Amino acid sequence: MAARLLLVRHGETEWHAENRYAGVSDVALTAKGVAQGEALGAWALRSGVDVVACSPLSRARLTARPAATALGVAPEVVEDLREVDFGWGEGRTVAEMAAEDPEAVRRFREDAQSGAFPGSEPLAQAAARSTRALRELADRHPGRTVLVVAHNTLLRIALCALVGLPLGRYRRVFPRLDNGAVTEVVLSDGEAALRSLNVPTTTGG
Repeated sequence: MAARLLLVRHGETEWHAENRYAGVSDVALTAKGVAQGEALGAWALRSGVDVVACSPLSRARLTARPAATALGVAPEVVEDLREVDFGWGEGRTVAEMAAEDPEAVRRFREDAQSGAFPGSEPLAQAAARSTRALRELADRHPGRTVLVVAHNTLLRIALCALVGLPLGRYRRVFPRLDNGAVTEVVLSDGEAALRSLNVPTTTGG
């Protein structure tokens, strides 16, 4: 039986204004990020969500909490939904990295898989753990709607893996997932169907 997965990037964090790679760093939500979580909670209540799951990083857990509270469920914290570790790029802006090693940034922009930042988690590994986590959620909750709060890069890599696109092109195929926006995927008998992408939970986005 098919499971409906609603994939959501966590709310805005303190590093968004500087466009820093947060990765596995535990960065706090801004007031706007908290409000995005509240909006997601209200949206989940009226959208038929049955289950709430999230990454263990605090920015995802805090974004997911209003939905879980509104629905009266305990969120499932899934370790494999954590963000990608960006290694050398962790906590840095593209401008900072380009000033130190412009060739490394060029390689990353050309192909995020073959040109991955030094010391970062391999894309294939991130794809394997994220899709495993999503498929396990679908298997545990057949016929139900599961809200999954995770991260921009991890979810884009997972989407590429699920629908059969090259992992190294995730930045071009899916330029970004907006904070608090919903992407719907249906998993059934091992097959994935992308139903919607980056849909805001409020009319104001």
